[in-house]
Amino acid sequence: MSFEEAAALVKDGDHVALGGCTLSRTPIAAIWALIRAGRKDLVLSRSITSNEGDLAYVSGLSSHIMTSWFAQGIVWGLSKVMRAYTESGRAEFEEWSHMAMGLRYRAGAMGVPFMPARSMMGSNVLDRVAGTKEMDCPFTGERLLLLPALNPDVALIHVQRCDAYGNAQIDGLQFMDIDIAMAANRVIITTERIVSNDQIRRAPDQTKIPFFTVDAVVEAPYGSAPHECYGVYEPFFNELDAYAKITATEGEEGVRKYLDRCFYEPEDWAGYLSHIGVADILDAAKRGRRVYDD
Repeated sequence: MSFEEAAALVKDGDHVALGGCTLSRTPIAAIWALIRAGRKDLVLSRSITSNEGDLAYVSGLSSHIMTSWFAQGIVWGLSKVMRAYTESGRAEFEEWSHMAMGLRYRAGAMGVPFMPARSMMGSNVLDRVAGTKEMDCPFTGERLLLLPALNPDVALIHVQRCDAYGNAQIDGLQFMDIDIAMAANRVIITTERIVSNDQIRRAPDQTKIPFFTVDAVVEAPYGSAPHECYGVYEPFFNELDAYAKITATEGEEGVRKYLDRCFYEPEDWAGYLSHIGVADILDAAKRGRRVYDD
């Protein structure tokens, strides 16, 4: 379906889980569609959040992000926009450990209400979150933390290829995407390309998300740009450096300018990509293909 049809599956106030991790396979195209559609007040969750979190705060897409880390990337430092929004009380950064986020999605995927763990015990991270409980293990007597299941209303996941039925294939690291897809009530897949079911069947071991979990498939070439999609393109460093510079110097006003230029002004996804530029696209694609060429 189209970007607009897929965005209509997401309602204001929904809990939306984002696939990928940091700069890897981020569903930027789906986020782009939701921001353009004017969605508001979403609760976003992700294993590690990058600058898509800035865009969500400033656009009004979300004022509550649940994650284990919030920064554009290590080389650029922590998000100044996140600090401005959370310290002023305009938004919430609900911080869990990375393991805890994964186990909460796993519990949701398994259909159980919680997952026992030791993650966060003995740290002050546990003091900053609500909704956990502790128990004595009935087998060993050890003290355990009970992590509540996460069952998002919608999952947004970007993959390398998918057929029209929703059989999605992932190359490289899977991150928490399989559990997210199984835990969510609705799943929207954006894909670098839609391929035939015959091609999917030729490599069934690569089908990580099966059709029966998927509600929408949207073809979105370079759908993670300026982030990376393993084996297809590497990060667009010129774009990421420019974004980091404008947010460092202008803060949230810089994000608004970025949103105007890349999200609101383009007529379509091709227009978004044109802002990045052909030269940078070709360079990122060349670097991405080296994974296979070497």
